[in-house]
Amino acid sequence: MQGMSERQYAAHAGISRGAVQKARTAGRLVLFADGSIDAAASDARRAAATDPANQRVRSGHTGTQKLRPVPDAALDSVRDTLKEQGLSATGGLSFAQARTAHEATKAHLAKLRLQRMKGEVVDRTNAIALVFQLAREERDSWLNWPARVAALMAAELGVDAHSMQKVLETHVRAHLASLAEPRLEFRS
Repeated sequence: MQGMSERQYAAHAGISRGAVQKARTAGRLVLFADGSIDAAASDARRAAATDPANQRVRSGHTGTQKLRPVPDAALDSVRDTLKEQGLSATGGLSFAQARTAHEATKAHLAKLRLQRMKGEVVDRTNAIALVFQLAREERDSWLNWPARVAALMAAELGVDAHSMQKVLETHVRAHLASLAEPRLEFRS
């Protein structure tokens, strides 16, 4: 026998014997006169006819396909997810760590979907709009308050109603202006 048998070539190429038989039938293998497989020539012909993206690499088999670099943002995302789960994310990341982060993220998304379906989660845009509307109504209520109570307070104190309203409006506006100032809180 000049070349390899189907089993020998399957072990050499890191593919199944069935894949070798399909390649032989499709004419992607180079055969010697005795029907055995010319490994070097067959490897070259298979490589030219096969898309590397569609090849499966078996463990222990050294493939020649090039891996694309992983963006730093993706690695940082995996590290952040692992830290949130209380797992170590130092040094290089293994596939198992990336898979763990992926599964944790999928579980978190499923939990959020369930909470949304149960009505436990509110839409952020609607919540912001509602809070803004309530704050505006509260502000308007305070701006109208001096006009409603100034005459009553003036009668109790025996002072001019118009002067009382002006003083109340001044103090209410000053108080609302102080409430509108941004308050920054930095937590460590």
